[in-house]
Amino acid sequence: MSSVAVVILNFNGKELLKKFLPGVIQHSPAASIIVADNNSNDGSREFLAKEFPAIEVIPIPTNLGFCGGYNYALRQVKADYYLLLNSDVEVTANWLTPLMELLNSDQTIAAVQPKILSFNNRDKFEHAGAGGGLIDTFGYPFCRGRIFDQVEEDSGQYDDSIPVFWSSGACMLIRASLFQSFKGFDETFFAHMEEIDLCWRLKRAGHRIMYCGASKVYHMGGGTLSESNPKKTYYNFRNGLILLIKNLDPLDLAIKLPIRVILDTIAAIKFLASGQGGSFLAVANAHFFILTRFFALLGKRTGYPYKVDLIYPGSIVFDYFLAGKGKFQDLDFSNPK
Repeated sequence: MSSVAVVILNFNGKELLKKFLPGVIQHSPAASIIVADNNSNDGSREFLAKEFPAIEVIPIPTNLGFCGGYNYALRQVKADYYLLLNSDVEVTANWLTPLMELLNSDQTIAAVQPKILSFNNRDKFEHAGAGGGLIDTFGYPFCRGRIFDQVEEDSGQYDDSIPVFWSSGACMLIRASLFQSFKGFDETFFAHMEEIDLCWRLKRAGHRIMYCGASKVYHMGGGTLSESNPKKTYYNFRNGLILLIKNLDPLDLAIKLPIRVILDTIAAIKFLASGQGGSFLAVANAHFFILTRFFALLGKRTGYPYKVDLIYPGSIVFDYFLAGKGKFQDLDFSNPK
């Protein structure tokens, strides 16, 4: 029997563990359940020791962020598969079996994500993953069921199982051997988009990423940083550029990186015009980070082929904001304009 470990990364999430951990235990009888604690100071470890003494806890000596926390913890987990699960996710009955069956159906599949719905608005998809992750030609991520801040209602339109570009880090089943051989998450990201980078690297090496509509979870979202938090804006803009520098082929990088910087700058000006000075500065700081570390980031590029499939050939910014294409069904992957 293959072994699967459900690993929940926790930082000051005692109340979330209290709310969601019982359901994970109830609905994951075949898995080992582990909480990796990122040096919480809210009594999380004491709570787990008292209320869930059978749950293994991996103490992390300092807060290493999402990337470093998982890398540190998973080096200590012995399993064939890791199920990375946010602490603010409600799982459902039989959620794990379809994911395992899909992953085991083809050795070229590296990772799988379920359908991710909103915990607070349960008939709608959730921002972080929705019906499977995709990316456009300039590196802007979006999902089936979510483009920028517009989310769709779930009417069964994404009950399929199909290849996607990236799997949400909120709930990702991945082969442990591949996670380790690809050195896990790039800790330069700290948090946000690290799962896209890992999936892109896996795809460049010939592996596939899948979405499984037969499995369903509910994600609360915003448990660490809200969408409007300038710190999240900083990570989103900075990490989006890191994605391109690491993973685009040289010619595409030379053409698309300057365009992406211009698009980011337009977004920053819009932030400033709407009174969001903190977000304006976040974009400026993100660009400063890239400028001062550009050659170090180039050094992170690997030798795998750069051309991969499932990249939307148009600009999701153009299609959403100017062409009014607010749903995945509006997009044409063969002729995006």
